[in-house]
Amino acid sequence: MKKIVEVKKIIKVVTLVSSIAVLSACGNLKPDNGFTLSSTLIKHGEQITANQYWNNFGCTGKNERPDLSWQGAPKNTKSFAVTLYDKDAPTGSGFWHWTVYNIPKNVTHISATSLPKGAVDANTDMGKSGFLGPCPPVGRAHNYAYTVHALDTDTLTPPKNATSALVRFFMNKHTIAKASFSVIAGPRK
Repeated sequence: MKKIVEVKKIIKVVTLVSSIAVLSACGNLKPDNGFTLSSTLIKHGEQITANQYWNNFGCTGKNERPDLSWQGAPKNTKSFAVTLYDKDAPTGSGFWHWTVYNIPKNVTHISATSLPKGAVDANTDMGKSGFLGPCPPVGRAHNYAYTVHALDTDTLTPPKNATSALVRFFMNKHTIAKASFSVIAGPRK
């Protein structure tokens, strides 16, 4: 009888850990906060189109950025930032394809072709600003996470031409909530 009780406790813990892992896989989407991120062009867990691939490093895409929309940000949000991160890049620390910050608090949508007034494109891990579409190695699929960060400050003020990591340091210091979804690129031939 004692072993049955212990097994039931273990099952409860495993179920709780599994639930937390599922929520983490979907970004910081918690049922109680309702902060969500979506796109009309790409969907969570699905393949991106060939046009969204970068046109470099062996990829021949058009580097098309998707539209992004979010809702349910905390009431004390003062601005937003958006990132695109390759979780599977063979660098030991992933690869940052896009970081844009100083998106005004009244903005809840980024079009595929322009950024809101005041928004700043930060450097990618390539050392250049702007959007850098996915380009996984031949034969391998990579998972890419789009994330919107609700910030507790009107503006971030990293030094001009700051590295990608330094901009994210400023951003993470002021992040009060996040919403994410992941997409897949590859394998390409």
